[in-house]
Amino acid sequence: MSQDWDAGRLDSDLEGVAFDTLAVRAGQHRTPEAEHGDPMFFTSSYVFRTAADAAARFAGEVPGNVYSRYTNPTVRAFEERIAALEGAEQAVATATGMAAIMAVVMSLCSAGDHVLVSRSVFGSTISLFEKYFKRFGVEVDYVPLADLSAWDAAIKANTKLLFVESPSNPLAELVDIAALAEIAHAKGAMLVVDNCFCTPALQQPLKLGADVVVHSATKFIDGQGRCMGGVVAGRGEQMKEVVGFLRTAGPTLSPFNAWIFLKGLETLGLRMKAHCANAQALAEWLEQQDGIEKVHYAGLKSHPQHDLALRQQRGFGAVVSFEVKGGKEGAWRFIDATRLISITANLGDSKTTITHPSTTSHGRLSPQERESAGIRDSLIRVAVGLEDVADLQVDLARGLAAL
Repeated sequence: MSQDWDAGRLDSDLEGVAFDTLAVRAGQHRTPEAEHGDPMFFTSSYVFRTAADAAARFAGEVPGNVYSRYTNPTVRAFEERIAALEGAEQAVATATGMAAIMAVVMSLCSAGDHVLVSRSVFGSTISLFEKYFKRFGVEVDYVPLADLSAWDAAIKANTKLLFVESPSNPLAELVDIAALAEIAHAKGAMLVVDNCFCTPALQQPLKLGADVVVHSATKFIDGQGRCMGGVVAGRGEQMKEVVGFLRTAGPTLSPFNAWIFLKGLETLGLRMKAHCANAQALAEWLEQQDGIEKVHYAGLKSHPQHDLALRQQRGFGAVVSFEVKGGKEGAWRFIDATRLISITANLGDSKTTITHPSTTSHGRLSPQERESAGIRDSLIRVAVGLEDVADLQVDLARGLAAL
């Protein structure tokens, strides 16, 4: 079966095709039984022709599936499609986005290594570095995302990784990825970019010089809030280490979730265009409303990094954050007054969501850590979905009226 499966690959026919074609076709393996769709392989293990065949596969001497903790045809199809979209040599799927970050650090770093992390990252990312990686001897320091001179000054002789989100969660801050990659490489370090907010439809960090890209596939790659997963993409040399970690530790992606993500990728380009259009319209509208003190969205000309976003992204994304009058109380009144928009901390859904970062996604951080990351009590994050933008404006107007 594995020979038939591998013989049906389409990769050789996809060289030079456009992004949207890759999103639909890359990684697809055709068999006589599943000529058109992406099949799901629900099995924990695989049958070998002989004892020698089993030994050769376990030793890695011949290709083929061994055990679904680390090789599964459906998961492999998803990995190959992501690799094609990101311009990576290889991608490795994980159980969640946080598992993707864990896999990168656990496979590429050792005790005594130093990691620099942007201050503007997801709250759980900070918790992972602070509470767990430090416990095992990894040194961690934090740097303002956009300040290239600060990154350069903070790199030490033992610095192994620079880790950033660009755009960041939830303030849509950016870093010049190409410039930061040059700084990292000049001192022997690698640059890891969380590309969750943009997806490869809007930004390809590897082509800008980054070494590794991570995603929470739970977000825009799925696109409908159905299941969780993550993925790491980069050079084959680095991904071999990530595969080794997943093979042993086991935070791998289920075949069913991989199949869901394959379906999500088929519409990724279309969805991201629609997300961006809605978010742009809402951000411009919010900027004109009384009660709004500041809007954070790179698509606005008032954003300090608008020009950088134009250079390194093909769109500005779906996440709009804004600060309201009245602090935490005002923010909660605003959120509670909405009726259409879902009050949840998830993002990347076809349904628009709204949350209060300082008490949800960044709630486990100390007040000092939140302040350092720019997460104020007055901040609200809206992940703009695919509804009619006029209806979203009506709903947000309810929040404004509550102020």
